[in-house]
Amino acid sequence: MRKKTKWYAAVVGLATTGAVVLSSGGASSHGYTDLPISRQKLCQNGTVANCGSIQWEPQSVEGPKGFPASGPADGQICNAGLSQFSQLSAPKTPSGSAWPATKVTGGQSYTFRWQFTAMHATTDFKYYVTKAGWNQNHNLARSDLNLTPFLTVPYNGQRPPSTLSHSGTLPSGLSGRHVIVAVWTIADTANAFYACSDVTF
Repeated sequence: MRKKTKWYAAVVGLATTGAVVLSSGGASSHGYTDLPISRQKLCQNGTVANCGSIQWEPQSVEGPKGFPASGPADGQICNAGLSQFSQLSAPKTPSGSAWPATKVTGGQSYTFRWQFTAMHATTDFKYYVTKAGWNQNHNLARSDLNLTPFLTVPYNGQRPPSTLSHSGTLPSGLSGRHVIVAVWTIADTANAFYACSDVTF
């Protein structure tokens, strides 16, 4: 009798957890960039240590869509406004070192890649980059970014495959360290996914 009670409680607990996840719109939509490698992926693969819970769920950086007019607040762009992932928005890694950066060349074609743990109807993918002279010593804000995306990939409500690559030309005229903000906008929820990648031009 005791075993049956425990089993029933576990099932109810799972059902309740599932309902919470479903109601948030997150159960069927998760993804992150690994080209150029994003901060959440660097945490997940152990390149950057002591990142907290993001190391187990790099695909979960989900916040309000509509960036840059709306979406996460300044200072919380890279963590999509989720306090449990706040370390992603810090200008330094948890150890105090610079975030590892991918070398890129301005004016050249680059292939961006997303990994999805679950696919969702998609409006588009947009990519933003920091401006020349941006402030590298604070959490990323809209004032640091060129708010016109340098690449927009429409997806017309389709669902992506588990891995999706698309190419675009990187902005020219930039040098040194910059951050690329990738935004995956979901078609049938109020949310988008955010991924920040550190690059060196």
